[in-house]
Amino acid sequence: MPWGPDDEGEWQKEYPGLGNVVKMATARIGKSRAGNGRFWIILLVILLVIVASSTSMYTISTGHRGVVLRFGRYEATVMPGFHFKLPFGVDKVYSVYTDKIDTETFGFKSVRPGIRSEFERTQATERESLMLTGDLNVIDVEWIVQFRREDPRKYLFSIKDPIQTLRDISESVIRRIVGNHTFDYILQNREEVNKQFRKELQNILDGYDSGIKIANVRLQNVVPPDAVKGAFNEVNEAQQERERLINQAQETYNREIPKAKGEAERTINKARGYALERVNMAKGDVARFLDVLNEYKKAKEVTKTRFYIETLQSVLPQASKIYVVDSTQKSILPLLQLGTDLVKGEGTK
Repeated sequence: MPWGPDDEGEWQKEYPGLGNVVKMATARIGKSRAGNGRFWIILLVILLVIVASSTSMYTISTGHRGVVLRFGRYEATVMPGFHFKLPFGVDKVYSVYTDKIDTETFGFKSVRPGIRSEFERTQATERESLMLTGDLNVIDVEWIVQFRREDPRKYLFSIKDPIQTLRDISESVIRRIVGNHTFDYILQNREEVNKQFRKELQNILDGYDSGIKIANVRLQNVVPPDAVKGAFNEVNEAQQERERLINQAQETYNREIPKAKGEAERTINKARGYALERVNMAKGDVARFLDVLNEYKKAKEVTKTRFYIETLQSVLPQASKIYVVDSTQKSILPLLQLGTDLVKGEGTK
């Protein structure tokens, strides 16, 4: 049966030493409570100091930038190194790796990166890479986008999901570029497509204040879908044969046409030289004739005699027979006996 307040005298009588023990225990408990209060206060102060110290210091790694928020509002961007901030969550710091270049793949997925990277294609990546060209051909395009986080503040707060936004914009831009050009243009002008792709992608990201800097954009693989590869290869073979014949014809043209042009130029130059020679000779003959004419006018008889003598000098050496005829002779035919001399083969000199 339990003891009550009214029974105090009874149990003291029954247990005379128990009262002193209770009083001593009560006094000790009171002292212990007072000491524990001071202990907990000191312990709480120490904990607050430790928490304040641990939450007021932070370090930004090399290649990173720190974005400081105070009560959820942007305060500053800090460089790598050791820094202080307001404790107890008043200041929050987000570290952004600004020097790292990340790569986003499209149309394929990297399974195991390394020296010999392994890739796989899924239904999602196939839907991502199949496109329609400007000449209504289906093309399978794989590409990569390499970027870095240039402005950490814009990267964290301008767009909710920067990476997904980058992927969506990249796919939209490349589909529009492919749709504006023919299949052959995309295959044969990859560098031009890469330049246009990078420029347009960067302009859109800058318009969104994304804080993302495009480092490189490159088409990795541009092929027809598997279902039409056979027909596409046949078309390529025909085009290559056509190019071969065109090049062969061009080679023949480049060999024969210059040769014909050179021959024509040589003939023309020869004719010009001959014409110039004939003209100069004619001019010389005219000049010589005019000189003779002038001299003839000065002394007609002398010139006539000289012409006569010069003519005889050039004619007589070629004559087989020479007949000297008397100038007073009226007729020489009966005396010459031309027929008889010709038959006998005799001549008179």
